[in-house]
Formats: sequence, structure tokens, C-alpha cells
Amino acid sequence: MIKSVLFLTTCAILFLSCKATKSAEKKEEKPKEIVERKSTKAANVSILEKEFVIENLNDIPHKVWVYVPPDYDSSKENYSVIYMHDAQNLFDVKTSFIGEWEVDETLNKLHKETRKSFIVVGIENGGEKRIEEYTPWKHEKYGGGKGEIYVNFLAKTLKPYIDKNYRTKPDSGNTGIIGSSLGGLISYYAGLEYPETFGKVGALSTSFWFSDKVNAFSKEKGDLKNTKIYFLVGEKEGQEMVEGTKKNTSYFIRS
Repeated sequence: MIKSVLFLTTCAILFLSCKATKSAEKKEEKPKEIVERKSTKAANVSILEKEFVIENLNDIPHKVWVYVPPDYDSSKENYSVIYMHDAQNLFDVKTSFIGEWEVDETLNKLHKETRKSFIVVGIENGGEKRIEEYTPWKHEKYGGGKGEIYVNFLAKTLKPYIDKNYRTKPDSGNTGIIGSSLGGLISYYAGLEYPETFGKVGALSTSFWFSDKVNAFSKEKGDLKNTKIYFLVGEKEGQEMVEGTKKNTSYFIRS
């Protein structure tokens, strides 16, 4: 009995000691200094002065980032164009969510080593409206379903603007669209819905799980002959992601 009392008393003393120590430490803690992240975007990345409010989508002004090759100003060449989503994450750690993709650094290195060059057009997502923008169909839990409006904007409004203001190769064979997760889903949808506009598609870690309707859509569009699709998914990304990619890839395998 005495041992039990001593044990409980010791625990109580330790608990109170820890609590007191933590309180003392808490009082001595200095306010944490907020360190502002520095911009890492390359000099050949700019943000258009013109912002786009997409009619019938939402009232959010969408900023558009544009990467041009390092020698763009000194050359007279026309370039293939890649359209990408989530522009906040593509070029600059300062605006990124959990780290930038380093698209500009990667392409600058590619240009230096191989002389291959592209223009990249990145469209910022609408923040809390991102799911609506990047999903062509509604989800019972997550909502969404305004992706067709967003893709129509890319094909009918933004691409003509870019072709007018930059030296591009405007045909579908020289126009790609790439995204990851829901960005992969909307890229996949854009390429299949607008094959005359986007001839190359990068569907990375694509959220095929978002809607069962994607399977019927893929089956319907599986006879596309000139569209090139690059699928990529990691084996550890979950069964839904892997199986969804395998299933939709199967519609485009030619015997």
C-alpha cells in the first residue's frame, strides 16, 4: 500500500514538475520570427499583366505565368507550347503550396544541354475553387464539375491569346497540356475533349477515382489516333490511383 502511495505521489510530483517546467519554458519562449520565403523563379518567367476572369466558372481573377526559353528575345524561332495548371507551384517556392516543381530550372538546363526549348503557360488555380475548376464531373462528397468551362477557356480564349502574343507553333502536334492529381484529370479531359487543340497530354498521378464517368468517357474517346498521352503513377500512391490509371490506359492500347 505504502509503495503504491509513494509511486502515485512520485508520479504526481513528476507531473507537476514537468508542468511547472513547461510553464516556465513557455514564459521564456520568444516569439518565433516569421521568415518570408524568397522568390526562386527564373528571370525568363513572367506573370501576364492581364488577368482572366472565366465566365460562368467563378469571379476569381486568374493570373497566368509564362516561361519562355532563355534565348527567346535574341532568336526568331517559333516554339511548342505546354499548358500547365497550378501555376503557383510550377516556378516559385514563394507562391508554392508545399514546394515548387522547378519547371523553369529544369527547362533552362535542358536548353543549355540540348538546345531544346518550349514555352510553358501556367494558369493559377482558384484556391478553394480548385476542385470545381479541375473536375469535369461532380463528386457526391467533394462537389466540383465545372471543368468543361475551364477547359473551354483554355482552348477558346487563353490559347488564341498566347498564340497572338508569343511566337508559337499553334498546331495540336506542338501543343501539350500537363497536370498532376486533379490537374492530371483535367489535362486528360482537355486532351480527349479538344484533340484538335491539345495533341499531347501528360496525365501524372491522375485522380481517375474522382468519378466513374471517366471510364465511359475514355472508352468513347479511345479511337483518337493523333493524340499522344503520357501516363505516370507511382505504385505507392494507392490502389485506386494505380488501378484507375491502368484501366483508362487500356482504352488506348493498340494491338
